[in-house]
Amino acid sequence: MHSSQSHSINPIEQLSAEVQANRESHHSTSPLFLNRWSPRAFTNSPVSEEDLLSILEAAHWAPSSSNQQPWRFITATTEEQLKVFHDFLVPSNRAWAEKAPVLVLAASYKLSYNGKPNGMHAFDTGTAWGHLALQAVMLGLSTHAMGGFEHDKARSSLKIPEDYDLHAVIAIGYQGDKTLLNESLQEREKPSGRKPLSEVVIQGKMQ
Repeated sequence: MHSSQSHSINPIEQLSAEVQANRESHHSTSPLFLNRWSPRAFTNSPVSEEDLLSILEAAHWAPSSSNQQPWRFITATTEEQLKVFHDFLVPSNRAWAEKAPVLVLAASYKLSYNGKPNGMHAFDTGTAWGHLALQAVMLGLSTHAMGGFEHDKARSSLKIPEDYDLHAVIAIGYQGDKTLLNESLQEREKPSGRKPLSEVVIQGKMQ
């Protein structure tokens, strides 16, 4: 079954109960941003092709340097495709991520139009991932991006050329009950907090 909280609120207008219990924003911002967090418990309910394409479409409209759009998203939705992805996840991630019905590898093309290095490719692809995650929340879905995977094995298995960097594997699906996880992960299955804004925003100069 789908997570009930995903469909009981409007994520743009209201905070979910679990977010209210664990997060507090000290300045005005849309609930959408607080409602986005990274659960590990997923149900095996399928994600519709329409919803997946909507999520990827949102990512595709992210801004990029000189509109080069360096991001590439390799998707796995079938049992055969998912097995390939499972094989290059580190065991601690595979333990929970193999329940997700969709996995996406985010990569970026490292070169500019002129063949020279594009110093913004990773920054731009990170922005696209942010768009993807927020659109998922708006559709009642959850996402979790993982850096823990065997990059060389993923590159070989998915036939990714060397002029692309591999960044993260993203699990997409409906949030499940945390009791689906082992006990150590159950304790961590809640929206995380943030440092005070004063620690990350510096006026003028750092020193």
